[in-house]
Amino acid sequence: MRPLGCLLVAAMSLTAATGVAPTPPMGWNSWDCYGTTVTETEVKANAGYMAAKLKPYGWQYIVVDIQWSDPNARSHGYRPNAELAMDEYGRLIPAVNRFPSSANGAGFAPLAAYVHQLGLKFGIHIMRGIPRRAVAANLPVAGSKVRAAEIANQQSICRWNTDMYGVDMTRPGAQDYYDSIVKMYAAWGVDYIKADDIATPFHIDEIEALHRAIGKSGRAIVLSLSPGPADVGKAAQYAANANLWRISDDFWDQWKPLLHAFTLLDRWSPYVKPEGWPDADMLPLGRIGIRAERGDDRHTRFTKDEQRTLLTLWSIARSPLMFGGDLPSNDPWTLSLLTNGGVLAADQHGANSHQLFARGSQVAWISDAPGGGKFLGVFNTGEQPAEIRVDWKDLGLTGKRVTRDLWEKNDLGASADGRTFAIPPHGAGMYLVK
Repeated sequence: MRPLGCLLVAAMSLTAATGVAPTPPMGWNSWDCYGTTVTETEVKANAGYMAAKLKPYGWQYIVVDIQWSDPNARSHGYRPNAELAMDEYGRLIPAVNRFPSSANGAGFAPLAAYVHQLGLKFGIHIMRGIPRRAVAANLPVAGSKVRAAEIANQQSICRWNTDMYGVDMTRPGAQDYYDSIVKMYAAWGVDYIKADDIATPFHIDEIEALHRAIGKSGRAIVLSLSPGPADVGKAAQYAANANLWRISDDFWDQWKPLLHAFTLLDRWSPYVKPEGWPDADMLPLGRIGIRAERGDDRHTRFTKDEQRTLLTLWSIARSPLMFGGDLPSNDPWTLSLLTNGGVLAADQHGANSHQLFARGSQVAWISDAPGGGKFLGVFNTGEQPAEIRVDWKDLGLTGKRVTRDLWEKNDLGASADGRTFAIPPHGAGMYLVK
């Protein structure tokens, strides 16, 4: 008999083709370990690791984060007024010194092809708007009669980055610009776009422009919106135009933001559905900070118990899973977190996920498991060990039930009425109750 994790991982491959994002996207993003400075060699190394060790468990996206067009990118922040590489139409292109295969106008097409050959998918980060350098030079917009200065809103700027002006979508030809960049990304073979400076503050006109451009491109492309925290009052607008959207500020390896994530995910749980995923942000696990914006080269500051809490909460709440560490640097513990098929099954195939109770530092979440039964996440956010009681009637279950510990991969046997779980401080357990 095949174990639960294998059966549910196999099911992932069957559902993946039914839509652009039928389950929460799972992948790697360069931000937490390389910030603005990642190179082609490093992207390929992470892609190779994912293909060899993680792909059977549903991990598939390789995403190059911000400033890939800056030839002189640096760690710990952005270069103001950077001389970004761009084409004759003001579209940003990869910096050749960092991505050599992009030479001679190839863009990211060769790197995307490399990722695709590994059986994975390729993504990029973009900033809202049009490059300020394109506006200063008043470059033409590809496939349009307008020029950059005619559609730019020079009063619409990012608070933390100087690369772009917003696009005034009320002006003739404004949609042409978004169509032109997405057409180029589609030609490169991009499968995933993380659009930044667009979700908060809320720029619905440019979100809709990106959505329309993706629809016109003829390519299935996942759209992710950043930064957070997203406004829950705008949930319907996010869901109508994107596949995932950030519900938190930038998330790093500290306990306080992880504790706050319980509140955010509880608030957003009614809006979780296929093709539309509230995103609690990346997983700052393993080796991070190599050349990052926040902190220096380090192993995650989360304890092992906190790491399980992070993966358990993200999975039971069905957040997208984007690993932020350098994959080739993984130790066996970190690899074990990413290859636990039973825990990942809750993220990919749970249903009706929601908080069951929050009794001070004792918290429980549940969701429906495929084939019957419940996924159950039990959390101790306090500073002392806790015995946490869960009654089966509160899960909508009666009689004796068999419990499997998904992290420890062992059966706890049958129990009537409920079970008491011993959970360490800042720790969590993940169970399947059948």
